[in-house]
Amino acid sequence: MRNHAILPSSHLKQARLQLVEYGIAPAPGIDDRIAQSWQRSLSAGLFPVGRVECEDNLSSSNLQHARHFNHELISHSEPVIEYLFEQVRHSHSMVILADAQGVLMHTLGDLDFLNKADRVALKCGATWAENQRGTNAIGTAVAEANEIEIHGAEHYLEHNEFLTCAAAPILSAQGKLMGILDISGDHRSRHPHTLGLVSTAAQMIENSMVLSACQHQIIVQLHPRAEGLGSVAQSVLAFSEDGWLTGANRKGLALLKLQYKDIAATCWSDLFETEFQQILSFHQRAVIRPETLRTKDGGMLFAQVHSHSLARQALSANTKAAPATPISPTTNEDTQWLAASERARKVIDKAIPLLVTGESGVGKELFAQATHRASLRRNKPFVAVNCAAIPEHLIEAELFGYVAGAFTGATKQGAQGRLREAQGGTLFLDEIGDMPLGLQTRLLRVLQERQVTPLGSSTPVAVDFNLICATHQNLKNSITAGRFREDLFYRINGLNVCLPALRARTDFEFLCGRLLQEFAPNSDLHIAPDLLSAMKAFHWPGNLRQLSHVLRAAVALRDDDQHCISWEHLADDLVAELRAPTAQKAAATIVSDNAGEPQELSLHARSMKAIRQALANANGNVSAAARELGISRQTLYRKLQET
Repeated sequence: MRNHAILPSSHLKQARLQLVEYGIAPAPGIDDRIAQSWQRSLSAGLFPVGRVECEDNLSSSNLQHARHFNHELISHSEPVIEYLFEQVRHSHSMVILADAQGVLMHTLGDLDFLNKADRVALKCGATWAENQRGTNAIGTAVAEANEIEIHGAEHYLEHNEFLTCAAAPILSAQGKLMGILDISGDHRSRHPHTLGLVSTAAQMIENSMVLSACQHQIIVQLHPRAEGLGSVAQSVLAFSEDGWLTGANRKGLALLKLQYKDIAATCWSDLFETEFQQILSFHQRAVIRPETLRTKDGGMLFAQVHSHSLARQALSANTKAAPATPISPTTNEDTQWLAASERARKVIDKAIPLLVTGESGVGKELFAQATHRASLRRNKPFVAVNCAAIPEHLIEAELFGYVAGAFTGATKQGAQGRLREAQGGTLFLDEIGDMPLGLQTRLLRVLQERQVTPLGSSTPVAVDFNLICATHQNLKNSITAGRFREDLFYRINGLNVCLPALRARTDFEFLCGRLLQEFAPNSDLHIAPDLLSAMKAFHWPGNLRQLSHVLRAAVALRDDDQHCISWEHLADDLVAELRAPTAQKAAATIVSDNAGEPQELSLHARSMKAIRQALANANGNVSAAARELGISRQTLYRKLQET
């Protein structure tokens, strides 16, 4: 509802004229927000009288691109817009959806009350930003991210005074402005409840988008009355697996006296007396009826829990599948891994690039994917690029894209490039230490300017993504050797997290249980105690990647009626290594064969021995040897040059 009465048109025109010609602030009787919008319109260089030459509507191709970019907003809005139009049909009105910049994305309604020129202004692709069309419901709602009604002469431009408009913002689960829902019509057909109607419809869209965006989180629907759950008036909160608030609708924030800035900084225990694990158990028992929650301030709410989280389902499955033996997996993950995860989660949404380091096979990409899923961009793309796996002559086109005909062999339609594919999401550059120096220079420029120029084009394209890089190399040594740019290193190293090697982790049994559940989800598998002891003592040079291959093969080799993974299910060479404790201990302990030899030389000698063996096994085929070692061909060549 409006906070101020609608003043006579003559009074509004006089106040606006005094502002424009004499700089006199509008009288107190005029809505403060309208007065401030007039001031912004004046500062934008607009004059109320006469026609204003606005920028042309978006071209067909640019409109198509904009609609594609706003696909989620449009898809959630269209059913509500159709419902909303049924409520205002035959009222000389139309329902409009605009994006976060005030550009019209979708319209539905009666254009008969408009003249020919005005119909163009209210078609998809037209912009109603305040700095181009002055005070209007869409543009002013964008400027203030709040609902507003602009009627008749309250519009800054006299040309728009025949309109009455009511608009409400649509916000994401983290408070980002996604779009504007508006009802515009002939000012003679104004209805006092239009603003309330459009605000309710915007909430319906918002709730739908919040539920969709948080589908991989733990969603809690709340209302003071059980009957209110599932209605447009319900509060919606989303929590991560460890109980941190990751998103909410406006009703949810208001109910708990929170603001959007409190998201990601508030945990379950800050809000409710009921234990987080207890509320999760409601879902795991498939309880359909609402449960009661007591808030920290003593209030009582009804709650319904919906957990579609893949991580929660996997954890629950592992817990249920654990065999009743001394070797059942524990759910206590490694403290080093958890600490790294927590640090990454705290910085990923603060435009701080992550550099993930660790031995080959420790799970750097899995870590990056988990970090992306914990970020505010979780519903946007996660694009992974292995810088060591792309041929050097193709990596530039692969990363930056190209226009049609940019080079011989280029596709007719061109290519977007991996950097632009990551728009709005997360870009993961694996093995960045193997990126050629020339490409490092181009990447540095992209990261500095946040723009990418495709091959064959001179037009830069803005890009926005979270950046996570990974390497098993010591990049500072690479800088000293001239193989890696120092300025790029400091650009990608906003926070360095080092992942532990498998032999250093304390959750080996849990990892085995999780992998067995993944490879045989309908079987109750466990590992024989003596084999598990030998595996825990092994040095695992291939880390998680090697363990995964071993257990996948073991599951495949067992008979259907076997529920215990034992020695017979392992490859012969691994059995020999596991049953050679002396050799195993010598390999795991970083010492020199000679008493005074430094550790680095011992590691280098072991590395070269493994390389020579792999080359021998592959009959000198470098690519095959690199695959056996789990490293890139470029890395293997470099190692050979170091001899």
